[in-house]
Amino acid sequence: MAGPMRGIKVLDLTWAIAGPYAGLLLRDLGAEVIKIEIPGAGDVTRYVPPYYQGELAAYFVNMNRGKEAITLNLKAEKGKGIFRRLVEQADILIESFRSGTMAKLGLSYPELVRRNPRLIYGAISGFGQTGPYADRPAYDLVAQAMGGTMSVTGEEGGDPVKVGAFIGDLAASLYLVIGILAALKEREESGQGQMVDISMLDCQVALCNNPISEYLATGEAPKPLGTRALQATPFQVFKTKDSRLAMLVLEESQWEALCRVAQREDLLSDPRFMNMQARNQNYQAFYPIFSEVMASRTNAEWEEALKATNIIFCPVYSIDQVVRDPQVKAREMITEVQDERKGSFQVVGNPIKLSRSQEPLSGSLPELGEHTHQILSRLLGLSDPELERLKAEGII
Repeated sequence: MAGPMRGIKVLDLTWAIAGPYAGLLLRDLGAEVIKIEIPGAGDVTRYVPPYYQGELAAYFVNMNRGKEAITLNLKAEKGKGIFRRLVEQADILIESFRSGTMAKLGLSYPELVRRNPRLIYGAISGFGQTGPYADRPAYDLVAQAMGGTMSVTGEEGGDPVKVGAFIGDLAASLYLVIGILAALKEREESGQGQMVDISMLDCQVALCNNPISEYLATGEAPKPLGTRALQATPFQVFKTKDSRLAMLVLEESQWEALCRVAQREDLLSDPRFMNMQARNQNYQAFYPIFSEVMASRTNAEWEEALKATNIIFCPVYSIDQVVRDPQVKAREMITEVQDERKGSFQVVGNPIKLSRSQEPLSGSLPELGEHTHQILSRLLGLSDPELERLKAEGII
């Protein structure tokens, strides 16, 4: 494998969405990622619809392509023994169990780091390894609800709304990768690994930096504003004659250009809208007037009129429009990959673009336990008869 992380070996114990995405990013950067699953069961996303071609689980494909897959029963002593031997050869271990689960198995970070002092142990959990909520379970919905994200999402005056993308899961994966890369860099100097403790709740709090900053400064908790921002007007999505257009005006020169393009120069002399402060203060009067202006033309007509100005605008895409967009395609954010058994299919690309040392995305889809014999033979020297006995005992 090519990539800047070539030669790095990752044991991936994560499942569902939070965690597997971190493993995917590490794999796309060149690491060897060995996904470890329960014999006879495997990652739950293997069986969750929707499916490509009626058989390939879309979530599993987009979180686990390119990984190697083994099965291992970590509740059995023999399984734990094999796992400990794998840890001795690994650079990184990632897991997404509830805090305390690995300790109950006798596979906690302190126990494993004694076997491999260079091990970087990355843990994603709902609330982290410390604190009064450490042993609570959590999913994306819980992280968004408790982290403040839902409280500032939705229409003004409306109920809290969950963000449609799984940002509770995915943000935790991103922060985990950042922590792992930092730990790898530090290991070059110290020769020692360390634990990266990622809380899904912490990550949502971090993503709510702006609204939390507003509260800390004013003592007032921000409320949902739909697509609007308090700091500028107009700064939101407007309905047009046939669709929706996002627009933001940050300078008075942009406001002047917008009024001229809209053939509403009269708004320039209206004292309620004469500058940004006035427009912000008189938003309730501004919105119905300007909504009517925006609804008078189609998206295409507005885009044609606005493209010669310095106004920032864009259409509001549905997911199918995102997938078809030429910029998204040019950046290979929707790309076709090839699996030697399943054929070709499209997946979400890697947003990390390197100027060199980056290999094409892997489309290889691991079957449950597909690489068990190969990896345990290569890394641990287990013979075929030994592997067959382990399989018969339900260890692999």
